[in-house]
Amino acid sequence: MSLGRFRSPVVTSRTRVERSEAVLVEQYGSLVRLAYLVLPASAGRHRRILTAHSVVQRALPGAGGTAPRTPRVPAPRRGPASSAPETADLRNELRAVVLRAALGRGRWPRRHPASPGLLPALPIVIGLRLLPRSGSSEDMTVARLLASEQPATRGAYVLRHMDRLPEPDVLEVLRAAGAEDPEGAVRKADRLRLDVGGTRDADSVSPGPSELDACTVWAQPTDLLRRRRRIRVAGAALLAGAVTATALVVLRDTPRSASEQPASAPAPHLLRRTAPETWADTSRVDFTAWPARGDRTRDDELLGRALETWRRPARTAADAALAPGTPADPPPRSPQLLYAGEVDGQAVVLLHDGLRLARYSEAVGAGDRAPALSVARADEADVTTAAAVTLTADGATARYLLAPWIAEAGSRDLLRPDRAAAPLDVSATGVTEPVPVAPAGAGCERRPVLQLRSSSRIVEDHAFLVADLGGLSPTHLTYTPLPGGGTPPARQPREATGTAALTAWSRLACDLGGRPDAPVRAVNLWDFAEQRLPRGGGRAVWSCSRAVTWRGDGDVSVHLRTEGRTAARPVAREDDTAACSRFGQHVVAGTRWRSPEGDWYVLAAGSRAVTSLGVTGDVRAEAGGRTVARRAARDAEFAVTGRLRTGETLPALPAARPDANAP
Repeated sequence: MSLGRFRSPVVTSRTRVERSEAVLVEQYGSLVRLAYLVLPASAGRHRRILTAHSVVQRALPGAGGTAPRTPRVPAPRRGPASSAPETADLRNELRAVVLRAALGRGRWPRRHPASPGLLPALPIVIGLRLLPRSGSSEDMTVARLLASEQPATRGAYVLRHMDRLPEPDVLEVLRAAGAEDPEGAVRKADRLRLDVGGTRDADSVSPGPSELDACTVWAQPTDLLRRRRRIRVAGAALLAGAVTATALVVLRDTPRSASEQPASAPAPHLLRRTAPETWADTSRVDFTAWPARGDRTRDDELLGRALETWRRPARTAADAALAPGTPADPPPRSPQLLYAGEVDGQAVVLLHDGLRLARYSEAVGAGDRAPALSVARADEADVTTAAAVTLTADGATARYLLAPWIAEAGSRDLLRPDRAAAPLDVSATGVTEPVPVAPAGAGCERRPVLQLRSSSRIVEDHAFLVADLGGLSPTHLTYTPLPGGGTPPARQPREATGTAALTAWSRLACDLGGRPDAPVRAVNLWDFAEQRLPRGGGRAVWSCSRAVTWRGDGDVSVHLRTEGRTAARPVAREDDTAACSRFGQHVVAGTRWRSPEGDWYVLAAGSRAVTSLGVTGDVRAEAGGRTVARRAARDAEFAVTGRLRTGETLPALPAARPDANAP
């Protein structure tokens, strides 16, 4: 039977129905996972879990409803000796039914996706909220990447790289389910698998207690305090119990967006508050360990306005800013309160939901300025990236709220590495005095950064630098010295507080800036090669700086630091690459350079594992080792390639710009 043909929804063979039921029971977990990951994330995790189970339970005729057209998927080719000729066919048919229902979620605005009739949606959960169990960081990475893709791409990813179906079978299931552009969905799913491969092979993902599994879940009560108050209403206990039971029915047939669900509306009294000393007695030192601080943490009116603005910013006329790559979902019922207080004439509220930071601010007293809301990702933060949050900023200065584990705070200028950090005054609630920030525009008179030191209660003598690059959380700066420099050998980034690190950063500070499309989480400066330049040019150092966003992608820039120049000059640049990271540990770069005597050269260098370099084009050179210097015309065109210890070849990173810089 050709693709696009469908059999009748009424199955006449009792044997086939029994076989289909057996296959559904056998494949129940993977089918639920398929439905859960294809359903729109905007519905919320609780609703997606219940809807996924309902979709799968209704995949069989007679199970409470069937999709109007049950797709008939051609069976895979089998030999004459196959003992179960229908099993694979039935599995793919069930996958297609489930996928069609999940893809149709947005096309049935008033009914359950798997049941357009009048029968109630199943299952029904009263008084509980179901959530997937927290998985590993790799599982969370997969879940986040999938959430940003189209439903058909998510379905193709699950079928191809979780259920491990051959590509022809995936295409057949997608076509039978009515997916648009099945071939394009498979291509995007394969590219997505490569993105995930940096953390873990996507083929190793399996159903289990993780963000990807809708069968192993946490169960939490919906609102115990409200239920208890209603029960206590004298003379109306029976009525209150009925009203409470009705209010606690979480799953309804009408699919509304998360921002319209009263059951998910947060309330000030439900905000989570961490005990003040938790940070000193936990192995998870991040935003979850922050206590609630500030002089307005009990101001329910202020907290209510902050929550409502985060939930529905358009209705509150707030000046809302969502950092690129940050989920736009409304807050959960109980985000964590980090701060609520008055700073520089503004009432500021800082909230954290486990994945995002939200900063709400409004003018204190009379004023017609609209409230402001900023939301940005903060998942997988640690002792350094959760060390500070920007509370207020006026373009010239900023105030920061420091983590409770910060024992010392100072401000220093990256352009002046020989000057010590100036101590900062910090209030009892953790708010710093106004701190200078880098001026906007092309000038580079100063590059202020914070130098912080953690308390000895969590780590011994740990000082580090963070720079305000425009995000809610300042960016962590690190440094990796030349190979063989320091003890232990330089293979991992270290804090940029030593003399060598500060000197290196002072040469690149003017190029330090944020990304316009995503806040930067950390920047590491890696000195990967040094070279003696010809014609009395002195010593040169090749460095690669890698800026990593909260999404996980990174941009790299290669610079050359030479004697006689205050600032390093850019050599190469590449965006959205794994180069200069633990997943791209080898790098090659080349540039033009003019000697002090006016002669032009082609310079090239490679990182630790490079054994030889080759230059082709208008200039040709072959050299064993990690550096090359060959005399050339000023406008010579060339390409550089390195050879690794493994025998592989590695092309140079793309040039930053046509280079005609003098030394």
